[in-house]
Amino acid sequence: MGSHMELGVVLQTTPPSRRVIDLAKRAESYGFDYVWTFDSHILWQEPYVIYSQILAETRNVKVGPMVTNPATRDWTVTASLYATLNEMYGNRTVCGIGRGDSAVRVTNGAPTTLATLRESVHVIRELANGRAVDYKGSELRLPWAGKSRLEMWIAAYGPKALALTGEVADGFILQLADLSIAEWTIGAVRDAAAKAGRNPDDITICVAAPAYVTDGTEAGLAHGREQCRWFGGMVGNHVADIVSRYGDDAPVPKALTEYIKNRQGYDYNEHGQAGNSHTEFVPDEIVDRFCVVGPVEAHVQRMEQLRDLGVDQFAIYLQHDDKDHTLQAYGEKVMPAIAEHVRAKS
Repeated sequence: MGSHMELGVVLQTTPPSRRVIDLAKRAESYGFDYVWTFDSHILWQEPYVIYSQILAETRNVKVGPMVTNPATRDWTVTASLYATLNEMYGNRTVCGIGRGDSAVRVTNGAPTTLATLRESVHVIRELANGRAVDYKGSELRLPWAGKSRLEMWIAAYGPKALALTGEVADGFILQLADLSIAEWTIGAVRDAAAKAGRNPDDITICVAAPAYVTDGTEAGLAHGREQCRWFGGMVGNHVADIVSRYGDDAPVPKALTEYIKNRQGYDYNEHGQAGNSHTEFVPDEIVDRFCVVGPVEAHVQRMEQLRDLGVDQFAIYLQHDDKDHTLQAYGEKVMPAIAEHVRAKS
């Protein structure tokens, strides 16, 4: 595990799509390594056509969904899509995938089972890496995709999903920046990998959360927290699922289960928005733990703490009123501070 930490940005595909592409280009110009987007085609615009444009107008960033799901699209279509982007732009895609949340619930579907997620990861990965796979009783392959390479990263919170991630995923996506929860979930993924006979270090660890760089004043901190509070609501949704499934004895850290006790309903029309009305129950302490809000020094410190836990990438949810400044502050101040100090001349 090198001490270099990559940085990503997570964008919402809300129109105008040109602005999404512009933010992606700006992120690359500040040195970010990944550009992710939400994937929920009714709530927001369809991401894959937007990736094509981002890739066409950048040189280095990798793109992918945070996260897609096995239910919305046929797996063979998804694999073909990635293999096509890879052929066009040179293997700069990654597939973040989970059981399905907003994308399937908006159409009154339900999240898929973990067995279905496991199967979909296998089928998409084999096809998008030019290999043959058994699918519905036939052996299929994309005959033109021999050079395509695609990693499958799984987003997970609950114990069973974390185990699945350790067993089969190329990467693990944790959507919150709380240190105790990161330590617990990363440990669970690595244990499962070791039990499955894999090298735990082969799994890329990605933590994703809103980051808001403030000016160091109390008023600035208060404003930054308000801009990120929605995230506690979104994450609370997933945590509530785990707690309802496992009860209060859920094998998840108490920090994660306690705050959702006052949780009220949740409205997907406001999913992932600053000012989301379903976030009053999210206290400041949870915002501070789940997100990274504060002056530059606070961001540098959290990045170093996450890196010490084995995190390979921090991806910033950029759903707030200070997108450009956040990218700039990370590119010009945070990244240089966390970079390895390599001397040109010794």
